[in-house]
Amino acid sequence: MAKKELKEKKQEEVKSQLEHSMKQRPVSSRGRIFQGIVIAKFPKRITIELERTIYIPKYERYMKKQTRIHARLPEEFRDTKIGDLVKVRECRPLSKIIHFIMTEIVKKSEEGQ
Repeated sequence: MAKKELKEKKQEEVKSQLEHSMKQRPVSSRGRIFQGIVIAKFPKRITIELERTIYIPKYERYMKKQTRIHARLPEEFRDTKIGDLVKVRECRPLSKIIHFIMTEIVKKSEEGQ
């Protein structure tokens, strides 16, 4: 009897481990962190836009440039709206265009879109 119970218990543990491994594993982050405004939202990703200044040596002036970054949208941040200020962090390439993951909402947008 004891052997049967141990065998059944072991099978249940193996099943639970398989179910756990089948779930989506968390993505480790590395590298740079950016802050930007959400300009587009999709079911599993967002597009943020950030503004940076670039120095042009020829004219000895600065120019503003906008960069768009696509980031994965984790389950806990599905309530993100267009216009929110968010932080994204670099991670391994998740798809052709997604190389960042959203880490936090810095400021909610005032207009509810």
